[in-house]
Amino acid sequence: MPHSCSPLPVLPAPFVVDTVLKRDVFGEISAGHLADAPETIVTRRRVAGAAPWVRRFAWHLAGREIRALQALGPVEGTPQLLGVDAEALYRSWIEGTPLHVARPKGDVAYFRDAKRLLHSLHRAGITHNDLAKPQNWLMTPDGKAALIDMQLATFFPRRSRLFRLLAREDLRHLLKHKRSYCREALTPSEKRMLATKSLPARIWMATFKPVYNMITRGIFNWSDGEGTKDRMDTEGAAIKARLAADPAVAGYALLPYPYPRQRGVGLYLFAEPALGIDGKVLEQRLREASRPRPDLVQAVDALPCNADGTVREDLLRLVAINQVERIPAVAGDDHALAITQRIAEDRRNLTDRRLKG
Repeated sequence: MPHSCSPLPVLPAPFVVDTVLKRDVFGEISAGHLADAPETIVTRRRVAGAAPWVRRFAWHLAGREIRALQALGPVEGTPQLLGVDAEALYRSWIEGTPLHVARPKGDVAYFRDAKRLLHSLHRAGITHNDLAKPQNWLMTPDGKAALIDMQLATFFPRRSRLFRLLAREDLRHLLKHKRSYCREALTPSEKRMLATKSLPARIWMATFKPVYNMITRGIFNWSDGEGTKDRMDTEGAAIKARLAADPAVAGYALLPYPYPRQRGVGLYLFAEPALGIDGKVLEQRLREASRPRPDLVQAVDALPCNADGTVREDLLRLVAINQVERIPAVAGDDHALAITQRIAEDRRNLTDRRLKG
């Protein structure tokens, strides 16, 4: 367990696991509730589940998050530290959709709020240091920004030169996301910042980043993809190419989900059969396809989509990882809700039932 200058909070009641969200060499993240408050969702980062040879480093990362959350306090759009024990740290749950799924195209208000949130971190003396990952930015149901995963965060009691450099990099990473979705809203000063990397950033990209990738992806078999171990980048790419060329598949979504009792993730395929194709037959064929192939396959009558026809992966991700109780809050319209609820009733990943039982 990490040391801290301030007293660490203690959970007022035992934690009950509902769903495992992620599992990798550094431990396990799960959603659950307190025994005396089943309606309140709590997130647990269980460091005791880390591989023995990396557990000390995993606690170091957890300690950084604990210190940052302690220093930050109750700031809208960030998790609150609820408790720490010999196994894990516990945080309040933030309802939201990851940036790369929410895709706030043209949503200037979202990026204005994201900048407000980032300034709140910096005023508290905290730099996040991992904002290039869209998974760490959330869009809440009311369209506001939220931040999670502060394992690499640093607390600075004084606004040193290093603090200013890291805070600048935090802002640059936010502006890179803004450029992806709201390029026309970038101000002249924001464009200049994007065009000019700081010297430490240039040194990092030229020297330490390749070493970082070698260690995390080679030695730890871990990547920035929230524990997906690059399966979506390697096996996923091959599976998607095969599906795109399959005339029996009218539409599909391929999403990661955590294995129930072992490290790593599985790939969950939702496949919509083409007109005249039997869903059960297609499901069986895709399940028995040559490798690489998905771990779970579910044929569906229809996929939930946005108005522009893009698949609602945010909803299907909730089915894949067994957060089906969140679907009504995220759906946004009755049609997508009805389709997703039908899919959820027939889902193939039932680890939540085994965990609760």
